[in-house]
Amino acid sequence: MAVRVPANFRNICLVGNSGCGKTTLVERLLFATGVTQRMGSVEEGNTASDWSDDEKHHKHSLRPSTLFFEHEHHGVNLIDTPGLADFIGHAIACFPAVETVAVCIDAHRGIESTTRRLMSVSAERNLPRVIIVNKIDDANADCEGLVEQIREVFGSECLPINLPAGNGESVVDVFEHEHSEGGEPDFSSVEDAHQQIIEQAIEVDEELMAEYLEKGAAGLSPKQTMKAFRRALCESHLIPVCFVSARSGAGVAQLLHIFATLLPSPLDGNPRTFLKTVGEGDETEFHPGNEPDAPVLAHVFKIESDPFVGKIGVFRVHQGTLHTKSEVYIDDLKKSVRIGHLLKRRGKEQMEVHEIGPGDIGAVAKIDEIHFGATMHASSDESYKIKPLPLPRPMFGLSVELKNHKDEAKFAPAVHKLEAEDPCFKLERVAATKQTVLRGLGELHLRIVLERLKNNFGIEVETAPPKIAYKETIGGKAEGHHRHKKQSGGSGEFGEVYLRVEPLPTDHDDGFEFVNATVGGSIPKQFMPAIEKGIRQVLGEGAVAGYPMGGIKVEVYDGKYHAVDSKEIAFLKAGRRAFIEAIKKARPLLLEPHVMLEVTAPSQYMGDLTGDLSTKRARVQDTEMIGSDVCMIRATAPLGELQNYSNQLKSITGGSGAFTMDYDHDEQTPAHIQQEVIAAFEGHKDED
Repeated sequence: MAVRVPANFRNICLVGNSGCGKTTLVERLLFATGVTQRMGSVEEGNTASDWSDDEKHHKHSLRPSTLFFEHEHHGVNLIDTPGLADFIGHAIACFPAVETVAVCIDAHRGIESTTRRLMSVSAERNLPRVIIVNKIDDANADCEGLVEQIREVFGSECLPINLPAGNGESVVDVFEHEHSEGGEPDFSSVEDAHQQIIEQAIEVDEELMAEYLEKGAAGLSPKQTMKAFRRALCESHLIPVCFVSARSGAGVAQLLHIFATLLPSPLDGNPRTFLKTVGEGDETEFHPGNEPDAPVLAHVFKIESDPFVGKIGVFRVHQGTLHTKSEVYIDDLKKSVRIGHLLKRRGKEQMEVHEIGPGDIGAVAKIDEIHFGATMHASSDESYKIKPLPLPRPMFGLSVELKNHKDEAKFAPAVHKLEAEDPCFKLERVAATKQTVLRGLGELHLRIVLERLKNNFGIEVETAPPKIAYKETIGGKAEGHHRHKKQSGGSGEFGEVYLRVEPLPTDHDDGFEFVNATVGGSIPKQFMPAIEKGIRQVLGEGAVAGYPMGGIKVEVYDGKYHAVDSKEIAFLKAGRRAFIEAIKKARPLLLEPHVMLEVTAPSQYMGDLTGDLSTKRARVQDTEMIGSDVCMIRATAPLGELQNYSNQLKSITGGSGAFTMDYDHDEQTPAHIQQEVIAAFEGHKDED
C-alpha cells in the first residue's frame, strides 16, 4: 500500500483543554473518511477514543487513544489525548511519537490554561503546531476575537489558513483556493488572509522572498508556496489556524486535506534526540529515512493492560522496519525478545499486521520486558534511550492504608501495573513518615487511580493527607563525646569516641562526609566503619524529630580503645551516642519541602489569589498578564500549606483557575512549627 511509504504518513497528537470537543472531532474524522458508519457520542459512551469503562463513566478521556485512518492516499496516525489538567502528562508523553501537535480550542471558551501549557511544551520540544478552532457554529462564538487573542498570546505567526462563513455553517479556504465550502468569510477577506499567510511562509526562503517582491504573489507557483509553507511550519515560523465544527461537519473535509497535504511527514519532521547508553558518544539524532531495511529503532510511548491480550506497548518506529517474528533488543538487555503480534490501533479495535515501517506507529503485545520509554533496537552492542521528557512531577499525595489486610499480596502488583500505564503516577514508601503514599498530578488523578484499584483489582484503601517529609540538619558546629562501657562477666564492651560536626554546603553531592582525623592510633582503623555505621543509623532515623538527616560533616578526632574489650558493636554504640549529643548542641534545624507554584486564572481574581497565597507562607516571584483577561502567578510555597489547594482554588475562582506545582528546594522551617514537630516526636517517644 502507498501509505506504508514514510512520506505518506502523518503522525498527529490532538491536544487541548477538556471540553473543547477533541473526541467528537475524532468521531467526525472517522465518519468522514468512511472508517465508521455512524458517529458515536461522549454522552452515549460509544466513541472510538473513550472506550474504557472509567472513561464512559466520567465522560472524559483519561488516557491517550491511537486511531489510524486513510485519506487522499495518506495514512494518518491520530492520537486523541486527555484534556483534564490532572492527565496532561499522558499528552506530553506522546509528543516524541509525532511530527505535529494539533491544538484544539473551543470557539466560545477561548484559550484555557491547559491549552497554554501544551502549546508551551510543544514549542520547547520544537514540534510544529496547528491550531484547530472547534465549535465555530456555537451561537456565542467570536471567531474574529479569538484569532486576535490567539495572536496576542501565542504570537503573530498564528495565521488563519481558512475562515468561517455563514456564522460557522461553512469554511472558506484562503491558502489554496481549491477546497472552500462556499460563502463569504465572517470576518477579514480571502485576499488579505491569503496574502498574510503567503508573506509569513516565504520569510524562511530569501530567494523566494526576493521573487515575491519582484513579481508579487501571482508570480509564485503553488509548488513554491507549498514548500515554503511546510518549511515555515517545521521551523515554527508559521502556526496555521483552521476552523471546524465537529458537530455539523463544517470544515472537516478541508481539515482532512490539510492533514494529508500540508502537515509534515516523518521525512519532513524535526529529528528525535536519543542518548547512547552503550559504546561511545552521548547524543545521537535520528531522522526517519526511506530505508526500510535499516537497523530498527523504535520507542514505546504508551503502555496498556488488556485483560485478554495482556500488556500492550504502543510504539513509534524511528528507523527500519519491525516484522512479526523479528528478534529485537530492549534497552540495554543482552537477551533478545521475539515479536509475536504487531497491531494497528483504532481505539479499542485492533488490526493485526505483519510489519510496521519507518515513521509509523503500531503496538506490540505480550512482551513482559516492554515498559514506558523502552527502546527496541536491532543490536546487542549498542543501545539508545530517547531523551527524557519534561513530564510534570507528581506532587499531590495521599497516604493510603489497606482496609482489608488480606489484600497486601496483591496491592503492590496492582499499583505497579497502574504505574506502568501512567508516567505521572508513583507509589512511594516515605521512610521519614513511615507512610505509603500515592502521588499524582491532582485530586482527580488519584481519585481515578483509587477507582481502578477497587473496580479492576478489588482493593479498597483508606486515605488521608500525607505527613510532611521534613529533613533534619544543623546550623552550627559542635562536639560530642560518649564512652560505651559494659561488663557482664567474661569479655566486656568498650569504646570511646570524640567527634565534631559542622554543616556542609547546600549543593554538596552526598549531603554527608565522614572523616577520620585521629592520630597516634587512639582508635584503630578497623573500628572506623563501625563508628560510621552508628552515625548513619542516626542519619536515617533522625536525632531530634524522627526525620532523615543530611548536610552534615562528621570528623572523629579522638577516642580510646581496650585491647580485650573493644569490639565493633561498642564503637557503633559510642559513635551513635556521640553523634546525637553533638547534633543537639549544633543548633538542629528542620527543613521542609518548598514547591514552585504556577496559578492561572481570570485576572479579576488576582488580588484574592495573591492574598490567599500570603496566608500560606508563599512568596510571589512573578505575575504576568496573558492576553487581556488572564493572569499567571508564580510563587514558591511550603508543600505542607498546599495539601488542599485544589479545592481552595476552585472556591476562590469558581472553578475557572488551574495550577501546577513542582519541587523547588528545601527551606528552614519556622521556629514555632519546628518546636511543634519536635514536641510531637518527643511525646510519641514517651508513649512508646
